[in-house]
Amino acid sequence: MDVGMMMVFASYGWDDCSDARVWEEEIQLARLAADLGFDCLWSAEHHFNDYSFVPDNLQLMTYLTALCPNVDLGTAAVILPWHDPLRVAEQAAVLDMLSKGRLRLGLGRGLARREFAAFRLSMDESRERFDEAAPMIVNALKTGFIEGDGKFYKQPRIEIRPRPQYSFDGRIYAVTSSEDSIDSAAKLGAHIVMFADRPWEMRLPAIERGRELHRKYHGTEPPQVMLTEFCVCGTNLAETEGEARKYQGKFVESNFYHYEFLGEHFKTVKGYDAYQQKAEIARKGGLEGAVAGFMQAASWERLTRSCAGSKSVGGSSAISNSTSPFASAARLTRSRSVA
Repeated sequence: MDVGMMMVFASYGWDDCSDARVWEEEIQLARLAADLGFDCLWSAEHHFNDYSFVPDNLQLMTYLTALCPNVDLGTAAVILPWHDPLRVAEQAAVLDMLSKGRLRLGLGRGLARREFAAFRLSMDESRERFDEAAPMIVNALKTGFIEGDGKFYKQPRIEIRPRPQYSFDGRIYAVTSSEDSIDSAAKLGAHIVMFADRPWEMRLPAIERGRELHRKYHGTEPPQVMLTEFCVCGTNLAETEGEARKYQGKFVESNFYHYEFLGEHFKTVKGYDAYQQKAEIARKGGLEGAVAGFMQAASWERLTRSCAGSKSVGGSSAISNSTSPFASAARLTRSRSVA
């Protein structure tokens, strides 16, 4: 199993907590995870709000490549509709050169209406923009040249400098939730990235569909799925469950707020049908129901028992029990096959 740590950079629910403190403590956790033997450091991309504020994860990882020289670095994800594909390809090439092939490039299309509005973009275009930009970037990192003649990106053929030095085969990831996203990830040959926002049994049909599509498009076995979930470890089961409900519950609350899941707008936004279904479930069950569902998907009980009886996952335990408020529900990433 490949185990990483997801950096979120959030301050939602904490009083008198400066942005500088959030960043300082997240970077401290990253250094700790690297020293404890985690395989990869990952970071989201979010803007403007307490939910998460890391506006340029490629820039962050370029800093971490020198600070943490013995761990892979991943983006989960670069939100392509908010970027020029040429600049993403250039930044990725620089980071991969400096890290000597340690970049895992994760791509996504975004979900928060408030973030799209600030970038003066329509969410209705996100699927088309992603499907146009992602192959341009992946092909550029494979061939050293980028070009495009699509609806949104009229890119003359130009060479990427510095030239990509390492193969990106097996190092492309794509965030998926909807059927369209599953298809896009399969076409890219990417690792599917899924977040623990519902029981995994509900996710399995989409995962199997992604595997089928990968075999159809590429004639090879699909890469491992990456599961991204919050993890709370401790030696006392009751106390750990209490921490999980408190801190993971607060995350669910921030998720409701940031993505406006209690709103009606997903009904009318093109390409977000899967999220409309999630929003309807959220409205019916409310915050309490959402927390209960989240607890079924996130890891706290099983890993608690493992931490109590084995030193092999001590890294997760150390981070989850840090004095940092942001570590109380550390986000864990796992790349593995899903049965």
